[in-house]
Amino acid sequence: MSQKLNRRTILQSIVAVAATTAFGCSDEETTEEQAEAARAYFPQSVASGDPRPNSVVLWTRAVDPNHANSDTTLSLEVSEDESFGQLVVKLDGLKALVEHDNAIKVKVTNLQPRKHYYYRFVFEHDGERFLSPVGRTKTAPAAGDDVPVRFVVGNCQDYVGRYYNSWQRLLQLNTDLDAIVFLGDYIYETTGDPAFQSASTTRDVTFTEPDGALVQRSGIFQYLAAASLSNYRDLYKNLRSDPMMQKVHERYAFINVWDDHEFSDDCWGSNATYEDGRRDEKQDERRRNAEQAFFEYLPIDTSGAAAEGTIDPGSEPRYPDTRIYRDFDFGQHVKLIVTDYRTYRPDHLIPEDAYPATVVMDAAVLTALGAAPAFTSELFAYVDIDAQQYAPYKGALQQVYVALAMQAGLSQAEATAKAGTWVKGNLALAYVNQVLAQLPEDVRPPPIPTADAPRGLAYLHMGKQGLFDIRGTRYIVVKDTYDLYAQYRYATSQKASENAWGTAQETWVQEKLQAANTWKVVVSSVSFTSLVWDLRAKADIPDPSLRQRFYFNADQWDGFPTKRRELLAGMKDKNVITLSGDIHASYASVEGGVPALTGPAISSGTVAELAGTAVVGAGYAQGSAIYEHAVRNMDATLKEGNPGLVFSNSEAHGFLVVELRANEALATYNLIPSSEVRKDYSLRSDGELQRQFTTQAFRIQGGEITPA
Repeated sequence: MSQKLNRRTILQSIVAVAATTAFGCSDEETTEEQAEAARAYFPQSVASGDPRPNSVVLWTRAVDPNHANSDTTLSLEVSEDESFGQLVVKLDGLKALVEHDNAIKVKVTNLQPRKHYYYRFVFEHDGERFLSPVGRTKTAPAAGDDVPVRFVVGNCQDYVGRYYNSWQRLLQLNTDLDAIVFLGDYIYETTGDPAFQSASTTRDVTFTEPDGALVQRSGIFQYLAAASLSNYRDLYKNLRSDPMMQKVHERYAFINVWDDHEFSDDCWGSNATYEDGRRDEKQDERRRNAEQAFFEYLPIDTSGAAAEGTIDPGSEPRYPDTRIYRDFDFGQHVKLIVTDYRTYRPDHLIPEDAYPATVVMDAAVLTALGAAPAFTSELFAYVDIDAQQYAPYKGALQQVYVALAMQAGLSQAEATAKAGTWVKGNLALAYVNQVLAQLPEDVRPPPIPTADAPRGLAYLHMGKQGLFDIRGTRYIVVKDTYDLYAQYRYATSQKASENAWGTAQETWVQEKLQAANTWKVVVSSVSFTSLVWDLRAKADIPDPSLRQRFYFNADQWDGFPTKRRELLAGMKDKNVITLSGDIHASYASVEGGVPALTGPAISSGTVAELAGTAVVGAGYAQGSAIYEHAVRNMDATLKEGNPGLVFSNSEAHGFLVVELRANEALATYNLIPSSEVRKDYSLRSDGELQRQFTTQAFRIQGGEITPA
């Protein structure tokens, strides 16, 4: 019987087709109401990850709105076609457990290589089937396949006050990918840190159990940092409720590794750095909470076991026994070596609570290393403050230390204890005499003479000026003196001072680098590209102490320069490319003969914005010479400081597409101005977002990077 179609029936038909496409229910009648009801059972949609030639991990979170805090029994269906006309996998009786926040990940095996599969989870209630959104995934090519491989590289997707326009653009392109390699900072553990996050009423994070979080303060601002398992779960649930995030996971398989914000900013092992050395921040339980949520919410297979079925996040080892480094083969051309920079690494070489005056390389050491001729200036003079003739000076320095430490938030007892730890031994007179000069005239002792004093290297000479500060420790350190100190520490600690990967992981990496694959792709959450501000020839900078070379970020591989140089030497001539993130910028460089690609942040504040905050915080106003070189002209300054830097964009968000072929690799940066990150382009036409993006493409061959 024919039926006349009016506007209402046409719209109803469109809704029905849309629901069928979204839920893959061509063999079942699905109404708009049923589709919406099904969504309530799968609030974070679906995801896939860790693709191999014959397996993949599939994920969802399933809750029964009618029975809160209960386990949910599911089925999983996998098909080669979106209509699910013929299933290749059907698993029944799967349990999404309350103890894992009703998140479930299932490893599916016996799949065909380099093939798209569609999957969905099914929940049955009172005879009614509720279907998850349909996910599409793709297995890796077989070991001998002579095929190109294409990845998208993403990282750093702060949610607070920001939108995922970069993911939206990737969805517009609808590129066929082998995987999305996500380099870390999938979540951010804070709810509104004013140092880098935006205030927002529509894109914010609220913890369901705020009492389990750490209270943080910055000036007049107060915010929270996740600490409990509930807190970390909230972060993932919140982020994975974003429509663009859901669609990207529904379309592409992810290969995830963590960086710092999955646990805590600039962390090392289970140590946080919020206090900048004021107090001990070793937080084992907090670290394990962060790891559990990571394992629950991301489709990652840490065991590599071949068995099909549910992966139990509760059985995956936690800190300090965690292991997430793993490798993937994509045909004959690509060995993907995914490393873990955060779990095993030591502390930053310069402690945040280091006393600027403390001499770390005395005259005897400098002489033995043949470096003494570079340290003849009186700026490097020091004395042993414990010598009897300096007793009054030591007492005055300790009093000043206690006063400064108490101003920084320590109790008198804490400040006194730290003064006893630091104000002793060999101290640099460039700092000591400066402190003494600030004392009231009636109690001020005369300065200690420098002419005949021995010469040595102190923390001050590497940029450390305050008692508790990231400057001169994790950021903005003097390169040349820092490199010398790092090399000395590396030798005297039997390499422990820079053992960022840990001995077992580094041995594993070296083994994987011997693979026969055409390309060895080393995935590192932090960048191998050296970021140097070379200000030596900047005559417009009035302070000569600033006309030096500085590492901008000593939390990345620049902070371990001896190990970085050693690792790059081991990668050279092995057709290695490094893929990195973390720094919120786009760089392409050749480091020690090894091509290094750093992908931009999806949404997190750009490095130029962060550098501006740091420079202004150090007392240099916008318009000052130091601001002009270090911030406004940052890319030009970085290129001057690193001759191997081919491409530098420190001011844009986006993602990186890398395609690896038998004889070359292509890297295409897809970039959007940072000004657009606070605009919700999901409410606009596709053309508006497309017009905001630009691309920059490069070819990698023979260890060189050239424009493509």
